[in-house]
Amino acid sequence: MDWLTLLGIAIALAMDAFAVALATGMALNPLTGRHLFRLGFHFGLFQALMPVTGWLAGKSFQPLIASYDHWIAFALLAFVGGKMIHEALAPEEKADSDPTRGMTMVMLAVATSIDALAVGLSLALLGVSIWTPALVIGLVAGVLTVCGMLLGRKVGASWGKRVEIFGGVILCLIGLKILLEHLRQG
Repeated sequence: MDWLTLLGIAIALAMDAFAVALATGMALNPLTGRHLFRLGFHFGLFQALMPVTGWLAGKSFQPLIASYDHWIAFALLAFVGGKMIHEALAPEEKADSDPTRGMTMVMLAVATSIDALAVGLSLALLGVSIWTPALVIGLVAGVLTVCGMLLGRKVGASWGKRVEIFGGVILCLIGLKILLEHLRQG
């Protein structure tokens, strides 16, 4: 996998985390270093672990579905991208507590990284090693989470949905790229 594609996947996957971080940065007053570390670390960690989990599952099934794995990768990425776009356009729910603590943080970390599970499965089906992508995905998510919280402190809520839509479109385009490359080869 080339670095540009990997970076595109990492940024697209981090858009959910970035959007949540924007909202969190706007909601927390004051925003402390502890908040930044907790959310950035946990979002990055979950974003790194989920593709590894999906990859391990995908490696188990890869020999059984090798002849149509590119269609599965395309469908998964298109589904995840479409889901991100749909969720960005859905009405928001309000939260009153500190989202960087306890079960709220864990649920947010899982919710924003579920997409990475499907990407890990796709990478396994494509025969890509997971370790470098997982590290890049986790680091990008952690950094963008911290940036999102800091930016959320400075800007309004209008950016959150646009960022999620952008991430969803990127994932759909990467899925299409995988499909077209395989169809050209075969």
